[in-house]
Amino acid sequence: MKKMKFKTQNKTEKRIRAGRALAGILSVFLLAETVILPSGRTVSALAGGIPEEELSIVDTSVDAMEGNEAKSIVTVAPEGLTLTSESVILMETESGTVIAEKEADKARPIASVTKIMTLLLIAEAVDTGKIKLTDTITVSEYAASMGGSQVFLEPGETQNVETMMKCISISSANDACVAMAEHLAGSEAAFVERMNTKAKELGMNHTTFHNCCGLDVTGHVSCARDVALMSAELMKNHPWITKYTTTWMDTIIHTTRRGSSEFGLANTNKLLKQYNGITGLKTGSTDEAKYCLSATAERNGVKLVAVVLAAPDTKTRFREAAALLDYGFAKCTVYRDEGTDFPLTEVEIKNGREKTVTVGLKSNFSRVFTSGEDLSAIKREIVLKDEIKAPLAAGDTIGEYRYTLNGTELGSVDIICKEEVKEMSFGASFLKCKDLFFGDKGVKQEPVTEEKEPAAEEKLSLTPPEK
Repeated sequence: MKKMKFKTQNKTEKRIRAGRALAGILSVFLLAETVILPSGRTVSALAGGIPEEELSIVDTSVDAMEGNEAKSIVTVAPEGLTLTSESVILMETESGTVIAEKEADKARPIASVTKIMTLLLIAEAVDTGKIKLTDTITVSEYAASMGGSQVFLEPGETQNVETMMKCISISSANDACVAMAEHLAGSEAAFVERMNTKAKELGMNHTTFHNCCGLDVTGHVSCARDVALMSAELMKNHPWITKYTTTWMDTIIHTTRRGSSEFGLANTNKLLKQYNGITGLKTGSTDEAKYCLSATAERNGVKLVAVVLAAPDTKTRFREAAALLDYGFAKCTVYRDEGTDFPLTEVEIKNGREKTVTVGLKSNFSRVFTSGEDLSAIKREIVLKDEIKAPLAAGDTIGEYRYTLNGTELGSVDIICKEEVKEMSFGASFLKCKDLFFGDKGVKQEPVTEEKEPAAEEKLSLTPPEK
């Protein structure tokens, strides 16, 4: 650094010290400006210069992992990706891995995107047998009085559950939403309680519902992350919903005292016509919420949900959702194991009426990778509990199936009992001893199975319990 020269008529020692002090302060400031500050606030290569702290891309590669926890690493977003919507998130549906986000936890109105939760509760009721798609719904005066987006159901009109789901999914009908809420819970208020309960179960920590259709009400809010969570839940566990969420146009028949008439349904999700692989899901807009969208899509086994909230106009919400989905499909590969080749079928147990118990995996395993990892290098190992003894119930966990890549654990799936095994009673034990000493003296030869030497490339190992 060049020495600073201070021109003054009176070069007193006091002024020299002051000048040196000032130079020192300036040096520290410049050092902080050039070295320290950029590491905490990097401007990305986004068109429009959005600071990276506002849009973060989550790296879930192995190098970014610590145990099972993913580190959120800020990286440069794809060139040309401009995000002007106030809140966005991109999530892989199966695993819940977040790939990109901006203001994802800010609570705000979400308009008719609310109906995703309404559809989720209806779908659960169908899949659990509480209602059938052919069940008849009678429209109340209150349901028919709903304003906003509607299909003009009349008091006393009847429609079946499937027709109501079409009206909600395609035309975002508020009247159909309320009619279904009353049918399932007795009243809209009671149904909204169920919505909020389900939101808590899903970890939607910034969501409070006050109605089932998304009309602007003070305190009726959610956030991009929460919308992604309920969207993923609906698409993952009730995939048949895409029959309605991918329908561009349809019709229903109104049958009232005045006779029958046909009414057309038109979907407001323009991506159904514009985006390859789109599977849904729901649009929404009000003066307070602005323009919102939860867009789901699937390509080559990769399933994504892109949520855009508070976009300035309708074209922006579709453009930015499509850009996020494009980025996700370009970046992501998904490893899935459905357990079809899980080699363990039985495990020996102690103190049971049976010597062994049938076992299997509790669920499938999936993991998202974003850095071109070699998925063929993933290893699997069976780790059983130290002691497995009766009594055992169906569903009890007796170990886990671990997945690792290059020494880093990716996750695990529980190994569970598929059947109940009761504890050996005194009476049963006595009978076994009786058979042993006084039963058939012929010795049964157990069939011998030849064990094959595992292939060199086999990745599966059976790990003994740690003592």
